Amino acid sequence: MSKIEKKEGLEVHYDTLIAPVITEKSTIASEHNQVVFKTPITATKPQIKEAVEALFKVKVKSVNTMRTKGKNKMFRGHAYTRSTVKKAVVTLEEGHSIDVTTGL
Repeated sequence: MSKIEKKEGLEVHYDTLIAPVITEKSTIASEHNQVVFKTPITATKPQIKEAVEALFKVKVKSVNTMRTKGKNKMFRGHAYTRSTVKKAVVTLEEGHSIDVTTGL
């Protein structure tokens, strides 16, 4: 059992979706009934689908995920590594929409 499955109620769903991703590419995707969220590395597609349906009261058609490995960077002569990020592209059924700018 992972850490996410041990918690109860809506708290699990709030931990599954960290934040919406608001970029130019995600704005273009929203025209095709898609929303992009940042999620924990351990979150699965069924958990993400369940969280979106419970928190936003919408019907999810599909969930696609991608992991972006953290890059090694330099800043003022000091090396650091960006954190690894998992993003979920959630496609909604026709007639459903989420306005991510208003928040929960």
